[in-house]
Amino acid sequence: MTGRIAILGISAYYHDSAAAILVDGEIMAAAQEERFTRKKHDSCFPAHAIRYALEEAGVSFNELSAIVFYDKPLLKFERLLETCHAFAPRGLRSFITAMPVWLKEKLFMRRLLRKEFKAFGQSKAPLLFAEHHLSHAASAFYPSPFRKAAILTVDGAGEWATATIALGEHERIQTLKEMHFPHSVGLLYSAFTYFLGFHVNGGEYKLMGLAPYGDPHAPQTAAFKEKITGELADIRPDGSLLLHMKYFGFATRLTMIQERRWKALFGFPRRQPESEIAPWHMNLALAIQQVTEEIVLRLARTARQLTGCHNLVMAGGVALNCVANGKLRDAGIFRDSWIQPAAGDAGGALGAALAAWHIYLGKERITVEGQDSMKSACLGPSFTDKEIEETLNRLQANYTYYPDFDRLATVTSDRLAGGKIIGWFQDRMEFGPRALGNRSILADPGNPGIQKTLNLKIKFREGFRPFAPAILEEDAGLYFALKGKSPYMLLTAPVKEEWRFPEDLPAEAGLYGRLYRRRSVIPAVTHIDYSARVQTVSEKDNPKFYRLLRAFKQQTGIGILVNTSFNVRGEPVVCTPEEAYRDFLFSGMDCLVLGPYLLHRDSQPPLAQDKRELLLD
Repeated sequence: MTGRIAILGISAYYHDSAAAILVDGEIMAAAQEERFTRKKHDSCFPAHAIRYALEEAGVSFNELSAIVFYDKPLLKFERLLETCHAFAPRGLRSFITAMPVWLKEKLFMRRLLRKEFKAFGQSKAPLLFAEHHLSHAASAFYPSPFRKAAILTVDGAGEWATATIALGEHERIQTLKEMHFPHSVGLLYSAFTYFLGFHVNGGEYKLMGLAPYGDPHAPQTAAFKEKITGELADIRPDGSLLLHMKYFGFATRLTMIQERRWKALFGFPRRQPESEIAPWHMNLALAIQQVTEEIVLRLARTARQLTGCHNLVMAGGVALNCVANGKLRDAGIFRDSWIQPAAGDAGGALGAALAAWHIYLGKERITVEGQDSMKSACLGPSFTDKEIEETLNRLQANYTYYPDFDRLATVTSDRLAGGKIIGWFQDRMEFGPRALGNRSILADPGNPGIQKTLNLKIKFREGFRPFAPAILEEDAGLYFALKGKSPYMLLTAPVKEEWRFPEDLPAEAGLYGRLYRRRSVIPAVTHIDYSARVQTVSEKDNPKFYRLLRAFKQQTGIGILVNTSFNVRGEPVVCTPEEAYRDFLFSGMDCLVLGPYLLHRDSQPPLAQDKRELLLD
């Protein structure tokens, strides 16, 4: 690797640990640690992800030019101390709980990381630390197709910042405005995630999916919004906010909220996980979603005013709120926008590496008009046909080999059109939370029973959760009121009126009375409010997935497929062929496509006990 400059970026020790590597400024690999350890949102040191990234890039550890951590622990420690002092004596318990970990590990992060690095060999590369929101900003701006853009980062919290507005131009990122802990849009949304019975740092998607079941015309929904903006938070015209901390526990206690005060404010207690979802839960979910959308719009308007830019880029956990993103694009505040597909903390590893390349080393940024540098977010491991075949033979699986991909696509689309649900495993794994056609479960969107089957028998998750349509890019405008492209499944758009069927049940019918209604010609991907989280697929970005969609269109007349991530509830997206085969066997999928190999459930041999243990290990 003589003469090349390789930079390793790392995020770790909070949630969604990851590693990413650049070689001469090119993004070569990026992956979350959870995909290797099989622990969802794994926060441990990303040893497996680092090993993969180095191997994929063809770089040895001692050849690295720099290693970059995605935030600054000393600034976080400063925040901990000042928060404890500001809220004393209420913060004493959380301070005492946090201190042992900080004094033993996090305060001496440089030493801890150097210790972990010993497993990879020796390196003289400098160890750098980028501020958390700079890592987010870098992950959003540098891979984007824009030479100049407003940068908006919004999440729970970094060191001090919880949201930033910055200007990106050429290699430079200039922070213009910040919002500081404990006042946070992300933590406000997570507080409602917790109150409504979902897990923080993972259940926010569920809250977003539940919100459309609320009644936008109900007096209760309006009252909830008034209580949020009048009691919980003071939201300013520029999008900044002040949380009324007597209602929250995350700054001083070990819980998100003061449950007694929330019960008094909203008139019901915290919903217990897995318990029944009542109309007031749905209305409250809608209220906080609408408030969040308004905050994001205000922040975007402020970013437009401060920067004067026509383009916007976004990152941070709140940038994964695709409903708010869709409203933002429709508002027309910016001419164009681009969102980092790994917008959460995992993407901070990539942003840290990019910040080192352009800011620390001062390397020139090269952009191609209309094209980002994320390689369609397909930055994870891939497996050769030989490796897949060896795995299948070892597991004594029965399969059919299709050397011609177009023939495989035709056969697969025929199965899909016949109502089969198919696991689809091709090429490199995606980086970020979305499956974009390489680690996907696919089905016919026109089948009215598919949503229920996918949720309850395949994914084993809540029945109200919607599914996304993957559509041929050139057909997107035919079915959806979508402005521009949406390659990373980060925007919602309405299904066009001509494809809809009227809702024949009132909101009073409740959640379960309104599930699984045939709302459009593509019911499996049409949410209750006629919205869909659209993924547009181009032949250039994902030729295999595009050819499958095209084959399905030739078969059915519709170039759309249900696309959901290849995993079951509680586990990360599959990484290896063996994991895909395991999920195929232990869920209700009908077929599995692994590279050029097609497997049918009814042709698989009974599992011997030793093989069952192997797959479950």
